[in-house]
Amino acid sequence: MSEDPEPSGQYVQSLARGLSVIRAFGRDRPSMTLSDIADVTGLTRATARRFLLTLLELGYVRADGRLFALTPRVLELGFSYLSGLALPEIVAPHLDQLSRRLNESASASVLDDGDIVYIARVPARRIMTVSITVGTRFPAHATSMGRVLLAGLDEGDLERYLETIGRETLTAKTVTDAAALRETLEKVRRQGWALVDQELERGLRSIAAPLHGADGRVVAAINVSTSTSTASLERISEDYRPAVLQTAAEISRALAHL
Repeated sequence: MSEDPEPSGQYVQSLARGLSVIRAFGRDRPSMTLSDIADVTGLTRATARRFLLTLLELGYVRADGRLFALTPRVLELGFSYLSGLALPEIVAPHLDQLSRRLNESASASVLDDGDIVYIARVPARRIMTVSITVGTRFPAHATSMGRVLLAGLDEGDLERYLETIGRETLTAKTVTDAAALRETLEKVRRQGWALVDQELERGLRSIAAPLHGADGRVVAAINVSTSTSTASLERISEDYRPAVLQTAAEISRALAHL
C-alpha cells in the first residue's frame, strides 16, 4: 500500500487510514485476517482492529471466524460518482451494438491511478474465465484499455506512472519493463488503438480504442475481448479493430456535445 500523503491542516489521517483498510482488499485478497490487514496497510494490529470493527458495525465488512471480507455495501461508496457520470449512459447502447455485431464482450473503463475501473460492460453470451462487472479493477499495464488510457496521459503523469507504480507479471507475456512499456505506449498513441495478447490472462485477447472528450483529451476507453480459441490476431486486427474504432468515434462525437 502507498504511504499516507504528508499531513496538512486539511488532512484527516484517520479517514485516510480507514480507507486504506478498504483498499487492502482486492481480487487477490478477497478475505484477510487482522494480521494480514495490518501487514498490507502498515497499520498496527490495534489500529487495524479499530477500523475493522467500525467498518463491521457500518456494514461494509463482514467477519467469518478470523477472516474479514468486504460486503456489497462498499459499492455505495462509488455509486454517487457513477450515478453522476453521464459516460456510462452514453456508452451503454454503443457497447450493446458492438457486442451484438461481433458476438464478443464489450466494455468501457476509466483510469484510476495504476488500474482501469470498469464503468460499463456488455458480456458475450459465452462463458469467460475472467469475471468482470462494473467496478472491476485490473492493472492498466496488462490490458488493452489500460494501454490506450496510459497513452493518453500527459508526459508528466505518464512519467510518474512509469517511475512509481509497480507492474505485476501476470503471464509470461506481460510487459512490465518501463522502457519497453513506454515504447509500446508511444506506438499506441500513434496508431490510436491497442491490442493485448494474453498479458492479463492466458487465452484472453482484447483490442481497445480511446474515447475523447470535448477538449480532445482521452477520458475513457472501450474494448472488445475474446479468446485465443475464438479469434486469431489477424481476425482481431482486420475485423474487430474497424468496429471498435468506429464505435469509439461515435461515442467521442456524442461526448463532444456534452
